[in-house]
Amino acid sequence: MKHKRQRRSDCPINYALEAIGDPWSLLIIRDIVYFGKKTYGEFLASDEKIATNILADRLALLEQKGIIEKRPSDSDKRKETFSLTEKGLDLIPILAEMANWSAAHDPQTGAPPAWIALMNSDKEKMLRLMRQTVQDGRAIFAGPHSLVSEFL
Repeated sequence: MKHKRQRRSDCPINYALEAIGDPWSLLIIRDIVYFGKKTYGEFLASDEKIATNILADRLALLEQKGIIEKRPSDSDKRKETFSLTEKGLDLIPILAEMANWSAAHDPQTGAPPAWIALMNSDKEKMLRLMRQTVQDGRAIFAGPHSLVSEFL
């Protein structure tokens, strides 16, 4: 799939929106960071029910933009795993701010209050820990070695 699109402008907000501005791309990045999802099937199983063609398109776009990278799975060479690049890891503070904003303004938020309080108590430390956790192949909320299991 080719994703060579003409940029609308050189505005930095426009650049970000063209790279990650659709909801599906941000949800894929969320799934990697917060839930440790790595495979096409795991992304497909998310609550939002992304269509297979859209998932394939967004994964290709995120890879083309240098936000994720694809590798053969260690356990099954027929499968591929996806992870964040350095450029993708740089999105973690943006995701955290979006989550904090949503938790403050959405009365039905699914964000754990204790996690939001922890994030707000020492944001810089928590952002460093989030980045290191994802770099280590772990997740914020899921798995036995999740970041949340260390704090809450």
